[in-house]
Amino acid sequence: MRSLSGDLLLQRLGEQADNKLHKRLYNAIRTSILDGSLPPSSRLLASRDLAQELGLSRNTVLTVYEQLLAEGYVYSRQGSGTFVAETVPDSYLSTGHQPIHADGEQRHIELSQRGAALLHHASASPKQWGPFIPGVPDVNAFPHHIFSKIQARISHSPTSQRLTYSHQGGSPELQHALVDYLRVSRSVRCSPDQILITEGIHQAIDLVTRMLCNPGDIAWIEEPGYWGIRNILRMNDVNICPWEVDEAGMAPPEQPARAPRLIFVTPSHQYPLGSVMSLARRQRLLALARAAGGWIVEDDYDSEFRFSGQPIPALQGLEANAPVIYIGTFSKTLYPALRLGYVVLPEPLVDALKTAHAELYRGGHLIMQTALAQFIQEGYYAAHIRRMRLLYAKRRIFLTGLIEQHLGKQAIGEFSSNAGLHLVLNLPDDADDVAIAALANQKGVLVRALSRYYMRPNARRGLLMGFACVPEEQMGAAFNILLSCIHAPKSQDLNAS
Repeated sequence: MRSLSGDLLLQRLGEQADNKLHKRLYNAIRTSILDGSLPPSSRLLASRDLAQELGLSRNTVLTVYEQLLAEGYVYSRQGSGTFVAETVPDSYLSTGHQPIHADGEQRHIELSQRGAALLHHASASPKQWGPFIPGVPDVNAFPHHIFSKIQARISHSPTSQRLTYSHQGGSPELQHALVDYLRVSRSVRCSPDQILITEGIHQAIDLVTRMLCNPGDIAWIEEPGYWGIRNILRMNDVNICPWEVDEAGMAPPEQPARAPRLIFVTPSHQYPLGSVMSLARRQRLLALARAAGGWIVEDDYDSEFRFSGQPIPALQGLEANAPVIYIGTFSKTLYPALRLGYVVLPEPLVDALKTAHAELYRGGHLIMQTALAQFIQEGYYAAHIRRMRLLYAKRRIFLTGLIEQHLGKQAIGEFSSNAGLHLVLNLPDDADDVAIAALANQKGVLVRALSRYYMRPNARRGLLMGFACVPEEQMGAAFNILLSCIHAPKSQDLNAS
């Protein structure tokens, strides 16, 4: 019995005059993806089955699948099949269609190899608000009325310095406010001159990578780790070396074959597994970075939200003049659209990176930064953190109760450190977490597949579940939907093999 997708492709093959079969098949599949006939996350026929239905050789189908995979139109999962990507490269162009020449023919867009690779590995979700989305705070709980009054007060008669470009790394008021806050809350050692305000963590990582790495240099990252770091490193032609994470954090080799230029870590709350880096590992990384002349990039993205025990001090403050570039953000404590992050630069890097930031990004938003500085200095920021810590702790307890009730205690990630904005839901090794997450996303439950955070094959299976933006009264219904996706027969799953 023929499949619907096979009939569709057979029809579109006949509509083309080109005598090269692989080109005709490529155009047929790509056009079907772009016009929605093959929707996102849908599974393509196995190469053998499609070849049989279309009367083509299997090698022709394999060649086309490989080209579509390289260009980011599809992705594959070992043992599961080939699937249409959720975001295809053409969606990044200014329109949903290829530009048209005067003669009516479509123009082929040539992306750079780095650009094509970025789109192939793109992981940012098109949906950024919904039940169980990881890494998003409760944006509705932020005291917008207070912050708006501060902004209005500053905007009423702004100084000229706040209305032009910044060349000193941001608002001086915010730099001073952060020094005081970080010293008390995170044991960070710095002066105001060492603080550079950025538009989020991605810009900070991109700046650091561009200024400190040459093409071919090595960067160590955590395995699993944040996909955003990997994509920025790829765009800067840096060789990525992942090292497994255990209960004590990143576990690097005793004697590395090549010393890394950069070491990216989340020591206070590893993302995504949740372990805390031990003192011995911290000291080992510091010694290695010093000996190699490299730098540790410490991402302290959600360290404020620890729900039991004492706060974990930052790696940056462990030694004087540590070779550590400390990065933080307000996206998790306030709201992501604020687009404000910061970098604490080691003194030898201050002048070079601030100058580079001004040249590359032309810093601004000084009124917003000054308002945030006053929000911090007047005590509103600390009060908001305290309220959110209590709120998120309650929501975390509620979610862990649901998991234990329906799936057992073993379903909660073993490195869970009672901190952060998400937890890991373990799945059996034979589960397809990508398929489960895709099905849940279609039903409005925005979990993410744990295996997507790994670079190496044979990754662990699980789901990242954010609890910060989900009120308890909404968790039960959303969790029941997720359970139905976890237990759904593969025949009902769009991504099933």
